[in-house]
Amino acid sequence: MAELSAELLRQKLETRLGAEHVEVEDTSGSRCSTSFRLLVVSSQFRGKGLLQRHRLVNEALGEELGRIHALEQRTLTPEQWEEQGRAH
Repeated sequence: MAELSAELLRQKLETRLGAEHVEVEDTSGSRCSTSFRLLVVSSQFRGKGLLQRHRLVNEALGEELGRIHALEQRTLTPEQWEEQGRAH
């Protein structure tokens, strides 16, 4: 089993969701256990509601998800990302 890291999560999300932009911040230092904050931009989110988008992210992370205590997600389509000026 690979070590859980921000880079591992970023790679999995890029590959499994065809994401054009992924930011993963390890926020474990400010909490009691493993936690991450994500920003994922993917065309697979088009036409999907927030819950459906989060499910796609959770499925993409698969076995890693079981080792994460807290996961904060921000999921955008490429169009939403452009509208927001590519800023978070």
